[in-house]
Parts: sequence; C-alpha cells; structure tokens
Amino acid sequence: MKTVKFGVIGCGLMGKEFASAAARWCHLTEEVARPEIVAVCDFNEAATAWFENNFPSVNFVTKDYRELLAREDVEAVYCALPHNLHAEVYADIIRAGKHLLGEKPFGIDQKANEEIMQAIRENPGVVVRCASEFPFYPACQQLIKWVKENKFGQIIEVRAGFHHSSDMDLNKPINWKRMIEINGEYGCIGDLGLHTQHVPFRMGWKPKKVYASLSNIAKERPDKNGNPVPCLTWDNATMMIEAEEANGNTFPMILETKRMAPGATNDWFLEVYGLECSAKFNSNEPDVFCYTNSWGKEQAWCKINVGYKPMIPTITGGIFEFGFTDAILQMWATFLQEIEGKEVFFGCCTPEETVLSHKLNTAALLSNKENRVVQID
Repeated sequence: MKTVKFGVIGCGLMGKEFASAAARWCHLTEEVARPEIVAVCDFNEAATAWFENNFPSVNFVTKDYRELLAREDVEAVYCALPHNLHAEVYADIIRAGKHLLGEKPFGIDQKANEEIMQAIRENPGVVVRCASEFPFYPACQQLIKWVKENKFGQIIEVRAGFHHSSDMDLNKPINWKRMIEINGEYGCIGDLGLHTQHVPFRMGWKPKKVYASLSNIAKERPDKNGNPVPCLTWDNATMMIEAEEANGNTFPMILETKRMAPGATNDWFLEVYGLECSAKFNSNEPDVFCYTNSWGKEQAWCKINVGYKPMIPTITGGIFEFGFTDAILQMWATFLQEIEGKEVFFGCCTPEETVLSHKLNTAALLSNKENRVVQID
C-alpha cells in the first residue's frame, strides 16, 4: 500500500483526531494510500509529546513550521491553526509543494483567502482541501445521493445549521475563538459557517443575495485570571439567502451558525424540501435518514436507519452505528484518494468553495451592519 508522509502543524484537538484516524487506517477495506505522521509542530510541548508517545513514526518535532516544511520526507500537511495565521502558513505550505488539508475558514477574511488562492494558482500540482467531516455520515450521503439523482424535483427550500451550547455558560473563559483579532470579524460564521455551506455549494446551489442577523450575546467573558474582558465576536448568526440552482430556479436557503443554542451539544443538520419529496439529516440521530412519502395531496415523514454504510467501505458491519470519529476517517480517506487523483462520489471541501464562502460571509457582515439585503457577485 502506498504511504503519504504527513506533517502536522497545530497539535491540538483536531490534530489528534487526524492522528487517531491514521492509526485506524486498517479499518478501511478499500485500498487507500495510508497517511504516516513523521513530523509535528506546535509551541505546546505537551501537545507534541502526545504525538511522540503514541506514534513511533514521528521523527521530527519543532516549534517553527518552516523547519517542518523544509523536510523532504514531508509530502503533505494537516494544518489546524487560528484564523489569523491561515494566510501566511497555508500559503507557505502550498509554496513548499506540500499537499494541504487545512481548517476553515481558509483565511481570517476575504483578503487573506485571496492570498491563499494566489499560492494555489502558482502551484497547480498541489492538492489543497478544507476540512468538513459532517457530510460523510452515511445518512447525509444518502441525502446527497438523492440530490444528485434529482429526486426532490424543484427545490422549495433548504435549511442547514451548526449549533453548540457550551457558550451558554457565561463563566466560560474567553479563548481565541472569541477574540476578534484572532478569530476575525466573521465570529461564529467563520468558525462554523463552512460546515453548513459545503453540501449546498457542492450541489450547485449558489447564493445570490443575503440578509443576515448576527448576535453578540455574551459581551464579556472572564480571562484566565477571572477578570471580565470584552468579547466582541458574533455568538449566533442566521443568514437568509436567495439561492439559485443550475437551471435558474431560485429558492430560500437558511443557514444558521450558533454557539449559544440551548440544548445543542454538537448539532449539525441539513434539510432539503422539494416538490417531489423532501429529506433531512441531523447529527443528533446519526443513523437516521428522514424523507417524505406522498400520495395525492398527503405527505408523511418516514425514517430509515441507514446503519454503517459509509462511502469508503470498512470492516464494521452494516448493523452498527456510525459516529464522528468515523466521519473523520472517511474525510481523511477521501482526501488521500484525491491526492492520488481518484474519482470520489463526494469530495472534501475545495478552495473554490472557500472563496464562495468568503463572498457570502463578507456580504453577511455588510447586511447586518447596514440592515439590508446584499447582492452577492
């Protein structure tokens, strides 16, 4: 089996999730090039030590990502850093000739995103993608399959969202995702928005104009010493979008990103309503695919337990349940297939989709500021 040697820049939660997925590569039954982590970079020595202790393949540890990029044995990089570092670090990775899977939003703002895109244009042989794991749930894949098969007919409405509730605790200390200088003006849209946009954009549903309502609910949070400091980022956002299908049909698309959503631990959902049928998926019921069955003027919601039937086959029996770590594995296997140039049913989020995301997010900021509908080029 072919091996792709990886460096990890940013050894926090999602870096560890990638490493865990790499350790489970034998779970896949289809031949996919195997990632091998050989180098790691982080200022936190405890974070890099976790990689050294668990992965004998790691033979290089540094606090300077440029040293990692200079290594010939590093072919690809996973980078999970705060948004304000995306433009410089992502562009350096790409110009070093390394394949890249980076985290959203692919730049703190539209200008930063363009800097990354320029590096991509200069290095067309490098495969670059953005992390987005939720569409790889089998039940969501079923919904995607129905869209591709045009089972919905004319689209009436689409709703997608990503909800959290951990910020409902007003005593939760401020972190970089609540700091505008590090997270950016997008706030929750930048950190969560691409998760809601990946499938709609891939299905060809293009945003034409948007009206956005953004909320800064927790205006202060305690710092590490317990002292209140300003919290300037948007906590919740609702974007009401006029979207357009390839055939010119327009429909409303509502995208929600909320860090203060009561009762929502980690709730990702997608709902598609059409003239022929409708369907929806929610990560709270990870194995359930909901769809409508119609007779005459009547419609009824039906549920199917899809079970463990991922896009890339695994050793797990179909009767078992699929979860977040399985979606991470599927996303990574898809990225490795894309590096190999293989055709996939549903690919990882592309750089071009991040460009569209930044156009939408920037328009949403203007819409909220001026309290008006904003046209999207």
